[in-house]
Amino acid sequence: YVPSQADIAVFEAIAAPPPADLFHALRWYNHIKSYEKQKASLPGVKKALGKYGPPDVEDTTGAPTDSKDDDDIDLFGSDDEEESEEAKKLREERLAQYESKKSKKPAVVAKSSILLDVKPWDDETDMAKLEECVRSIQADGLVWGSSKLVPVGYGIKKLQIQCVVEDDKVGTDMLEERITAFEDYVQSMDVAAFNKI
Repeated sequence: YVPSQADIAVFEAIAAPPPADLFHALRWYNHIKSYEKQKASLPGVKKALGKYGPPDVEDTTGAPTDSKDDDDIDLFGSDDEEESEEAKKLREERLAQYESKKSKKPAVVAKSSILLDVKPWDDETDMAKLEECVRSIQADGLVWGSSKLVPVGYGIKKLQIQCVVEDDKVGTDMLEERITAFEDYVQSMDVAAFNKI
């Protein structure tokens, strides 16, 4: 999208604007003409006109080309054996540096924030004792957060409690099993919200 020195070389080789029926060429010509004051600052290296275009077409526009120069240019980047050995050593060094940096980084621990609904048997259940039982559950990778009592109906309130768990160490099945083990206080437990951190 940006004109280059190749455009300038072709522009200067054209004696007059292309005819109107070659509208794409005419548009290009007018576009490059608008850069006339900036042509020296355009990117690229200006070459002879014959250096541009298809590689298998003989240059008939200017000085004869030297086929030896064409052989020196390797468009596909293949190198001789010495250079490939150097590149291989450099790549191996960089891979070793990357691996050492990667090994020093602490592993990312996947965590989740879970909001639990713990329902009592009836309105006579001691909710303070129920919360105490729930918070008594301790496990590696489990941190209890804030809690509140939410009315359900008929004077019954459920305990809504927040916790953060490490996914590899604590799961919702384990939490449900341990919370519902307090049969005197807990009727059931549901996951109200589950968010990855």
